[in-house]
Amino acid sequence: MASRSQSSSPNSVSGSGNGTDPARPDTGEPLCSDSDSDIGLGQLGCGGGDPVRLEGAELEDAFQTAAERLGLLVHKASREQLLYLYARYKQVKNGKCDTAKPGFFDFEGQRKWQAWKQLGDMSAEQAMQEYVACIKSLDPDQSWKGSERKGAGRVMGFGGPAVSSLYQEETIREEDKNIFDYCRENNIEHITKAINSKKVDIDVKDEEGRALLHWACDRGHKDLVSVLLSNKADINSQDNEGQTALHYASACEFADIVELLLNAGADPFIKDLEGSLPEEVTESSTISSLLRQYTASKG
Repeated sequence: MASRSQSSSPNSVSGSGNGTDPARPDTGEPLCSDSDSDIGLGQLGCGGGDPVRLEGAELEDAFQTAAERLGLLVHKASREQLLYLYARYKQVKNGKCDTAKPGFFDFEGQRKWQAWKQLGDMSAEQAMQEYVACIKSLDPDQSWKGSERKGAGRVMGFGGPAVSSLYQEETIREEDKNIFDYCRENNIEHITKAINSKKVDIDVKDEEGRALLHWACDRGHKDLVSVLLSNKADINSQDNEGQTALHYASACEFADIVELLLNAGADPFIKDLEGSLPEEVTESSTISSLLRQYTASKG
């Protein structure tokens, strides 16, 4: 997959507002990467202390205690440990990760998704054991039999009361939003009105060269992609890295949008500045096959 340099917020464009993109903090993390090394989950340091071997109600009680203790331990935990805890908390509460991969620029969402996805079919019991063991390594003096639970009734967030605060998203005031913010939010009504009023060029770009179509493909907003294409958005527009909307949809593994773009005339032979085709920036075998079949038919 083509590597990409760190991008800035979608909100910087001539004539646009000054809103801050809440889903694109400047973390400097690589985009759309699923490897363990990218998120540091291979060496978390969560294995300290004796293993916690509890069962049934006792395990569930210890897990609840551990989740409540996390709020007092966040200062001790590394970013990777918080991701480790987040993933196991999600596995316990929701089971195997079956949600779509977050958008191309949603670095925090990518890291959380990757951490959870890596657990695969791990059982809730195993996830609770590992969660409690990690908290125990951070707080070895706490009782883990569940009989001395403290802080019961505290409002819980993803991964416990503290993890969600690590990924808390900034809220943009309505008056500070620009057309890219509305695109990110999938506000089709607002974007349609702006285009019809002729106050916004449908091919306007942010300072990284991303057009509205790039952002719609990045976020997986298929209906918005259709609206932009029906209003004659430049389907092969390239950002400052040379990537088209087809690169974005491919990298973020939105097969339905890839097919939509191809049927609308997207050029799969356009390479980005690193020489990568859309087919080469995806890890989805379905999308790779779709692009190969399409390019073969055109060859």
